[in-house]
Amino acid sequence: MTQLFPQTSTVDTATLETNGTAPAAPLSPFTARHLGPTADDTEAMLTALGYATLSELIDATVPTAIRLPHALKLPQGADEATALAQLKTLANQNQVWRSYLGLGYANTFTPAVVQRNVLENPGWYTQYTPYQPEISQGRLEALLNFQTLVTDLTGMEIANASLLDEGTAAAEAMTLAFNARKQKDAKTFWVSAACHPQTIDVVKTRALPLGIEVVVGDHQTLSFDTPVFGVLLQYPATDGVIYNYEDFVTQAHANHALVTVAADLLSLTLLRPPGEFSADIVVGNTQRFGVPLGFGGPHAAFFATRNSFARKLPGRLVGVSKDTYGNPALRLTLQTREQHIRRDAATSNICTAQVLLAIMASMYAVYHGPEGLRAIASRIHYQTQTLAAALTEAGFELGKEPVFDTLRVGVGDRQAAILTRAANHRINLRILDAETLIIALDETVTEADLQDLITVFTGDLNSEFKIQNSNLTHSLTPSLPHALTRTTPYLTHPTFNRYHSETEMLRYLYRLQNKDLSLATAMIPLGSCTMKLNATAEMVPITWPEFGQIHPFAPSEQTPGYRQLFADLETWLAEITGFDGVSLQPNAGAQGEYAGLLVIREYHQQRGDYHRNVCLIPQSAHGTNPASAVMAGMKVVPVACDEDGNIDVTDLQAKAEKHSENLSALMVTYPSTHGVFEAGIAEICAIIHTHGGQVYMDGANMNAQVGLCRPADFGADVCHLNLHKTFCIPHGGGGPGVGPIGVKAHLVPYLPGHSLTSGVGGKQGIGAVTSAPWGSASILPISWMYIAMMGGAGLTRATEIAILNANYIAQRLAGHYDILYTGQNGRVAHECILDVRPFKKSADIGVEDVAKRLIDYGFHPPTMSWPVAGTLMVEPTESEAKAELDRFCDAMIAIREEIRAIETGESDRNNNLLKNAPHTAIDLVSDWDRPYSREQAVFPTPFTRNAKFWPAVNRIDQAYGDRNLICSCAGMDTYSEA
Repeated sequence: MTQLFPQTSTVDTATLETNGTAPAAPLSPFTARHLGPTADDTEAMLTALGYATLSELIDATVPTAIRLPHALKLPQGADEATALAQLKTLANQNQVWRSYLGLGYANTFTPAVVQRNVLENPGWYTQYTPYQPEISQGRLEALLNFQTLVTDLTGMEIANASLLDEGTAAAEAMTLAFNARKQKDAKTFWVSAACHPQTIDVVKTRALPLGIEVVVGDHQTLSFDTPVFGVLLQYPATDGVIYNYEDFVTQAHANHALVTVAADLLSLTLLRPPGEFSADIVVGNTQRFGVPLGFGGPHAAFFATRNSFARKLPGRLVGVSKDTYGNPALRLTLQTREQHIRRDAATSNICTAQVLLAIMASMYAVYHGPEGLRAIASRIHYQTQTLAAALTEAGFELGKEPVFDTLRVGVGDRQAAILTRAANHRINLRILDAETLIIALDETVTEADLQDLITVFTGDLNSEFKIQNSNLTHSLTPSLPHALTRTTPYLTHPTFNRYHSETEMLRYLYRLQNKDLSLATAMIPLGSCTMKLNATAEMVPITWPEFGQIHPFAPSEQTPGYRQLFADLETWLAEITGFDGVSLQPNAGAQGEYAGLLVIREYHQQRGDYHRNVCLIPQSAHGTNPASAVMAGMKVVPVACDEDGNIDVTDLQAKAEKHSENLSALMVTYPSTHGVFEAGIAEICAIIHTHGGQVYMDGANMNAQVGLCRPADFGADVCHLNLHKTFCIPHGGGGPGVGPIGVKAHLVPYLPGHSLTSGVGGKQGIGAVTSAPWGSASILPISWMYIAMMGGAGLTRATEIAILNANYIAQRLAGHYDILYTGQNGRVAHECILDVRPFKKSADIGVEDVAKRLIDYGFHPPTMSWPVAGTLMVEPTESEAKAELDRFCDAMIAIREEIRAIETGESDRNNNLLKNAPHTAIDLVSDWDRPYSREQAVFPTPFTRNAKFWPAVNRIDQAYGDRNLICSCAGMDTYSEA
């Protein structure tokens, strides 16, 4: 574990503690910056709740039986400068070499205007998933650009708003093909050996629990003698060869197999798109569109297919609808595809996207435009041809042609000498076998880089190969066969042809940003989503080149800083949760769920308990839980909840006894999905263990546990952690995320491994669940900084304040709204559920009406209709000050009075402030025939008059967009005509 520098100064702890309550160690100066309430605020809120001290509130809220008896054993919290200096020391241990390793990853130039104004801009990275489209139009437009980019370049009809990584996308394609297969006896998925090896690994991991057989081979010899439901091809192949797959695709279709092509998106500016040779699905990675390597992530994968599969498409999809004025408006469309709605009938547990990275990739395309992208690709291809000619002249045997950016070089017994010279030049080459090397070029390669590569291979320090036309020009003609050359236009929409000067690009980015409500605007009180502060000091390191410009498969001796960072985080997270081992590989919460269940499955199978496949899941659970269980090959059995929202222990006992012989696991969220600490959690875990099962805890609500109790201590065997919730990685508009898992000692041997990197996972580890060994490695410094600056005492105080803030809101709103569930002593955990269902009968006001009206008050609405339909789940987090909490409560109380006016007949039942919300600037200048004033509509408080956030569109017609599906930039005329 890294030892942080000793504290040279700390803030006066009296300013942070309340009435004698003191943490085990001094609070760091950063803690005061992270926490919203001041000492006076804390005292005032405690008084309102009827407690003298913060510890009294915690004692009344968290069951005594599960309380952690000692302080967290973590380094003392550091100030920002100290933590940054220590992390910089780790970063400096990494060596940034020139990596020509390929494998689907390429170095790239992030346009400075995109780096500064998107990646480093809290107006973009602190947004939440665009479930409230009226205040998400900017990022929805950026995602529509992304979808257009993908459909245009792939030649497909529809694309989603991104997936986690290329391996995951390929696995999702396999699942889609499996569920759509015409021959129900076909259980074989055929994969080309020319695919990237990490993709093959992820596909194999996903296939195993579903009973799918993965066969890897040469597409040139496949005969389809046995039924195959789908095939996966790489275009270009992992060793660089560009195959003409047209005849193979025809043969596959003749044998009822769907064809997935994993494609390099940049190459498709030059190559014939897969859609033109009848591919059914196209997947890949957009990393080389301006997104740093980041040691493997996060990057935005893509998934494109035909319209006939639109409702089977995994992940999210942005579509065009209209608002109440008939104006075009964007929204997430085909919402029935959201897998958490389907629960155990889901075909995927993916409920997220890599939004921030997809936006970066789309803006890279907007910035360069079609001609610029083609010029970049042409330059890379020309450099590859030049290097190939030089190596051939030097006597090396190259692989098959044509190629785009990657060369297979036969080096014979010269390999060791070449690798030694490469190391002397700080160059990484991919070793294919004992006599073969791979070189993959990218847009950052210069004439000097090419000269170094030639020197490395030839050993001739005096060789000179001048590169003609090496600048970005339009005169470079690709050397590709006509059958493989792209002839169709792409990115013809004005958006991709308008913003090529930095002035125009900057204004475009800010126009979009101003249409979205982020944490830079106001509190986002989304229950179960934990939208807390993402401190600037935590964000700074992710753009350091020592973290951002390292290839995920760079040799381990070049990444000791990363390895130490991983070791620190694993140690710290293990202490926080009580577990014995941690895997950082899963790159989303749902991915963590899946990985945890696979670990449990492997544990049972290693013991010979192959029959254990029943997973008990409370009916209140998030829908990704049953979806993940099905993906892990388990049979879902629901468990009832009682009238207080807790697990019905009697029903659980009965189900556990009934399925005792086959019981694999229980999936449970703690605190509960209903936002309370269930007093019987230890008993619940014990019941499962008695019947031979394992307890999987969903860590979505870990924000209420850190420093107070630990999952492993009260009975959990596995737990995933949402680093993008509890540990401050920003949501980025719906991604990135990290979902590591912690496990007890008996499960450590089964943690996920990786075939391309040693030292990852357990000795009997399950296969890789993500493409990169450590998933989204480059954003892990955010959580490292958060824990390092807070320390054990600060993390504990954050949990206490999160619970205080939630209970304060519940207390203030009680009497105006029913608080649906409370735990012992009438207290909630870190969130509370407001019941607005009675208003449907009393005033014909539904939960959506309340949510949209809250936008007029300048807030993002809380989580709607989950876990209970017709309710609002509110989570304020520890980062919001009392003034913001009061502003929110005042708004909710004012809205209650607006509802009361409807109930009494003072306001019209059909034409009122709530039914017409949200109100926009267009309302101010339109004909006004409403029975309330414009001022009431748009300026309901003095705060909104001084700091108004204007929704970009009026309320959106949700159903219209599904009936008239448009999911790419087709021009505004097309939208209107639809």
